[in-house]
Amino acid sequence: MEAFPMAENVLILGTGCAGLTAAIYAARAGLSPLVLEGGQPGGQLTTTSEVENFPGFVHGVDGNELITNMKGQAERFGAKFAWDRIDSVDFSGPVKKLKGGEGTYEAKAVIIATGASPRLLGIPGEKKYYGGNGVTTCATCDGAFYRNVPVAVVGGGDSACEEALFLTRFASKVYLVHRRDTFRASEIMVQRVKAHEKIELVLNVTPTEILGDEKVHTLRVIEKSGAPRDLAVKCVFVAIGHIPNSQAFTPSLEVDEGGYFVAGANTVSTRVPGVFVAGDCADHVYRQAITAAGMGCRAAIEAERWLAGH
Repeated sequence: MEAFPMAENVLILGTGCAGLTAAIYAARAGLSPLVLEGGQPGGQLTTTSEVENFPGFVHGVDGNELITNMKGQAERFGAKFAWDRIDSVDFSGPVKKLKGGEGTYEAKAVIIATGASPRLLGIPGEKKYYGGNGVTTCATCDGAFYRNVPVAVVGGGDSACEEALFLTRFASKVYLVHRRDTFRASEIMVQRVKAHEKIELVLNVTPTEILGDEKVHTLRVIEKSGAPRDLAVKCVFVAIGHIPNSQAFTPSLEVDEGGYFVAGANTVSTRVPGVFVAGDCADHVYRQAITAAGMGCRAAIEAERWLAGH
C-alpha cells in the first residue's frame, strides 16, 4: 500500500460531458474531487444551441443548460470547481503534480477530460455564425436541423465524406467542398460520395467567406482560376479534423499520430498508474456527448477502484 501526503483524492481536468460525469461519480463516491475548468468551460457542447440526441430529453435540451445542470449535480454531491489551464505535469511519483497558470496542484488520481478543439477554416463569418446560426463542426449533432435545405461540407478526408453522406438524410443538396481534385478519404468513401445523387463535388476551390444575415445563406469560394463562386447554403459543416487538447501531457502520456491519448483495454487507463482519460481527448471515433459521458463514468469508477487499492 502506498502512502500519500496531503493531496486531492481526484483531480479532474475539463468540464464537458466527460469531466462533469466523472465529477458526479467521483463526488457520489465521497472522493470530493477538484474539477478544473479550462479554456472553454463546458466544452464543445456549449456551442450547440439544441441537443436532440442526449437520452432523457424528449424535445431536446440547450447545450448550455445541459452542462449547467450536470455541474450543479456534481456540486450537489460535493465536487469543487476552480478555473485554471494546466501547462505541465509531473507524473513520476505516487503523487501527481500539475502546474497551471493559477497554481500547482497535487492529486492521488487524475482524470484528464480536456476534450478536442475542431480545426476551423479561419475565414470571415465563420466565428460569427458558429454554434446554431449556420456553421458547425458536427453533422451528427446538427444535421437534423437542416431538413430540405442545401448545405455544404468542407473537407477531403473520411470524416468529410461521412458527414456529407450522413447529411443526405436531411438536406435537399450537399455540396462537398475541397481544395484539391483528389481526396485523402478511402476509395470506397469517395466512390459512395460520387455516386450519391444529392452530393455535388466542388473541387479545386478555397473557401474565403461565409455570408448571412441573422443566419448563413452563402459560402463564397475562389476557384483555381481565381474566379469567385457563391454557394447558396443554409449551413456550412467544417470537417477538416480536430486537435485533441493533449499537448501539456504528451511528455508523460502516450498519444497516437493524431495526438489522441492512447488508453488501455478498458479505454480509460493510461500507462501511468492513477491517471485516466475520458472524452474527446481520447476518442476520435464517436465524439458524442453521450459517449464522452460514458467514458467519464468509467474513468471515475476506475479511479475509485485504483484509490481503494492504494
